[in-house]
Amino acid sequence: MNFRPMVNVGRGEWCGNGLVFATKIEAAACAINLMHRWISVVETRVDEIDAPVNNVWKDGRLEPIEKASAD
Repeated sequence: MNFRPMVNVGRGEWCGNGLVFATKIEAAACAINLMHRWISVVETRVDEIDAPVNNVWKDGRLEPIEKASAD
């Protein structure tokens, strides 16, 4: 299983943006980052998802998996 960050903007609906991470810690860090950038976020969560990893959270920033694997 992989993990995706989700935010609730107070409408009773959870929203994501297609990001999927290999670890819950990465997804949680990204969710907190989204909370600081999106308007009206009231809470965050991390969902388990059966989808391929497409990003990593490295040194406090988001990197697409293609760029991360080239490091």
